[in-house]
Amino acid sequence: MVTALAIIFVFGSMVMIHEFGHYMVAKWIGVKVIEFSFGFGPKIVGYQGKETLYAIRLIPLGGFVKLYGMDAEVDENGQAVLAPIDDARSFMNKPVWQRMAVIVTGPLMNFVLAVILFISVFAYLGVPAQGNANTIGSLVQGMPAAASGIQPGDKILAVNSEATPDWNRLTEVIHSKPDQELRLTIAKAGSKKTQTVVIKSQKDPQTGYGMIGIAPEVVYVHSSILQSTQYGLEETIDFTKRIVVLFAEMITRKIPAQVGGPVMIAQAIGENAREGLSNLLGLTGVLSIQLGIINLFPIPALDGSRLVFLLIEGLRGKPLNPDKENMIHLVGFVLLMVLMLAVTYKDVMRLFVNAG
Repeated sequence: MVTALAIIFVFGSMVMIHEFGHYMVAKWIGVKVIEFSFGFGPKIVGYQGKETLYAIRLIPLGGFVKLYGMDAEVDENGQAVLAPIDDARSFMNKPVWQRMAVIVTGPLMNFVLAVILFISVFAYLGVPAQGNANTIGSLVQGMPAAASGIQPGDKILAVNSEATPDWNRLTEVIHSKPDQELRLTIAKAGSKKTQTVVIKSQKDPQTGYGMIGIAPEVVYVHSSILQSTQYGLEETIDFTKRIVVLFAEMITRKIPAQVGGPVMIAQAIGENAREGLSNLLGLTGVLSIQLGIINLFPIPALDGSRLVFLLIEGLRGKPLNPDKENMIHLVGFVLLMVLMLAVTYKDVMRLFVNAG
C-alpha cells in the first residue's frame, strides 16, 4: 500500500507540475484551456468551470492539459477539425514566442519542483556535513579497509596503540603512516567487545599520505530557510549537470546505455519510500529533473520537438503543414510507446532473473 501511494505521489507530482506549467502560461497569454486532468483513462469525477474541465481520471500516473487549437479536434463524423486560424483564443493564433513559452514552461516546472523538494529535504533534515566521531561511515571498495572485513558503523579506537578518540586524530595517525602495517583496535557496531585488525596502508601518490579507504559518518546540521534554499538550488544544478553528462556519454557510447523503465522506477520508489520521506522526496526531485531534460529532447511527441517546429516556423515566417506535423508527432508517439514496452519487458525479465 505504501509503495502504491508513493508511486502515485511521485508520478503524479512530476507530471502534474509539468502540465501546470503549460496551463499557467496558456491562461496568461489568453489561450482557451479545454481540460486540465489528473490521471488518464475514464473520468471519475470532474468540475466544469467557465471554460475548463478539471477532472480526475482512472489511472493516477500523470495528467494532461488540452489546449484549444493546439491539436486537431475530431467531430461527430470522425473528421479532424482545426480551430479557426483567426480565433483569438486558439493556441495556433498566438505569436511564436508565446507558444514557445507555453511549451517550455512544462519542463522548466520540473526543475522548479526539484528545487522545492530539495529545499524541503534540507529544511527538514538539515545540511549534510562530515562528522568528527571515530565511527566509519563508508568504505572505498578496492582499498585495504574494505578487504579487511571492517564495516560501516565500526569504531576505530586506536591505531598501533595510539588512541584515536575522534576522526581528526584518526586521519592524522593514518596519514603519517604510508605503506606501513597498521594494527587497528576496532569496536564492532552493536558490540562492546574490541578486536584487532591488521592491514597495510597505501600511499597516496599525490600527497604522500597513508590511506586505508575509510570515510566519516555524515551528520545533518540544522539549517535556515536561506541556507536550505541555497543548497536546494545547488543540488538541482549539480544533478542537472550530472544527468546531462550521463545522457551525453550514453548517446556517444562512452558508457553503455542502461535505461530503466516504469517497473525499475516503481521498484526504486518503493525502496526509497520504505527508507523514509526524505529519501522519497530526494528521488522524486532527481526523477523530475530527468523528466524535464528528456522532454526537451527534439524527439517527436515530446516538448522538445514542438519547440523545434516552432523555431522553424519563426525562421520561415509561416507554420509547417499541420497534417505533416501531426503525423510526425503520431509516429514519434508510437515509437516512444514501443520503446517503453521494450524497456518494461526488459525490467520484468531482470526481476525474474534476480528472483531466480
